[in-house]
Amino acid sequence: MAPYMRLRQICLVAPQLAPVISDIAEIMGLAVCYRDGNVAKYGLENALLPVDTIMLEVVAPFKGGTTAGRFIEKTGGRGGYMAIFCCDDPDERGRHANAMGVRTANVIDHAPYHGVQLHPRDCRAAFIEFNHTEGSDDILGAYPPAGPDWQNFIRKDVTQALTAVDMQSPDPRGLAEHWGRIIGVVPDGDAELRLPNATFRFVKGEGEIMSALEFRVADAASVLHAAKAKGLAVAGNEFLLGGVTFRVS
Repeated sequence: MAPYMRLRQICLVAPQLAPVISDIAEIMGLAVCYRDGNVAKYGLENALLPVDTIMLEVVAPFKGGTTAGRFIEKTGGRGGYMAIFCCDDPDERGRHANAMGVRTANVIDHAPYHGVQLHPRDCRAAFIEFNHTEGSDDILGAYPPAGPDWQNFIRKDVTQALTAVDMQSPDPRGLAEHWGRIIGVVPDGDAELRLPNATFRFVKGEGEIMSALEFRVADAASVLHAAKAKGLAVAGNEFLLGGVTFRVS
């Protein structure tokens, strides 16, 4: 199998799913494809919305002592929770990260899906997960975390693609190089990691967080109007939702 690396999923975290999920769905013209009962063992509930072939997930803790709950307490709810990549060999990617001193936090093995989650403290800014679904290298193929028929919930009349993720750091170049080594992508001169389906941009800021998501939309003005109608503060082409800045163009 030829090596590959694609952004598969962005996971945000919120104190409660409502109204974050319904706000995202209504403002961005997206549809919930799945709510995964398997996350209950981690004290979480979730919902996923496909943005073309990239999943946008929100998780919320429903009891104390969860990793997601501690993340909210530590960050004040600001910043994305996980960047999830599909690749040819998650275990090899995990071993490579371990050799860098980045620990494995969790291994998920629900055949045909296999995922390796790395420790957020070692990744810096957010969790990184690598996963692979056996026999589903087609980007529109099976992806168990998104449910059995996620493809039927793709909506493109408002939001067409998730194109970029902003990662904020006091040392953006250093964080870009660190994530680049973990993911296996060399940052370009603008401290960007370019994947086949999305770009990670590393920008200057006080703390290390996943700070923004950028979307290509059919009509930015109508999306911004919908965000204002939900009571969100809109500045330029941006608004804050689910702990991150949504930027539309």
